[in-house]
Amino acid sequence: MRTIILFLASLAIAAAQQTRVVTSHSPGDAKPNDPKVPDVYSVDAGKFDRVLIFRFKYQADLLAGLEQMVKQNHIQNGVILAAVGSVTGYQVHQVVNGTFPSKIMLEQMANGPADLISMNGYIMNGRLHPHITLATPQNAFGGHLEPGTKVFTFAIVTVGVLPDELDLSKLDDKDYR
Repeated sequence: MRTIILFLASLAIAAAQQTRVVTSHSPGDAKPNDPKVPDVYSVDAGKFDRVLIFRFKYQADLLAGLEQMVKQNHIQNGVILAAVGSVTGYQVHQVVNGTFPSKIMLEQMANGPADLISMNGYIMNGRLHPHITLATPQNAFGGHLEPGTKVFTFAIVTVGVLPDELDLSKLDDKDYR
């Protein structure tokens, strides 16, 4: 009986293990800066056309739900303003080096509960670029939201919708430099 209990306990621990995998993000991102590209530039976004609040239920995939809402609400451009809630598992990626080519670490905890402290990011030409901050009793951490981040109790995400005609295509283009 004790052997069965130890075996089941080891399965539960293995199921909750955090995995981390480092990969090259984009092998071609080591090109030099172009002097024609400004060090910084601004986009006059005007005012929000509308503000939407999305509510996610238990077991909803956070990224898939965001993609669904962007499509359903015909959002071309927007700003992810805030989020709260909790998750039962997560997957995020973070940059892990400071030289080119850039490398990312994919961090996954399939059965790891955490509070959703915040989310921010952009919707650019219908494409999402969301970042989240999560917290456990041990630490707070964050990164780029990946598929597999499942909602626990609920999640609420607020999005400010910007005009469709804005050209935000270069904002997160790391080759535009």
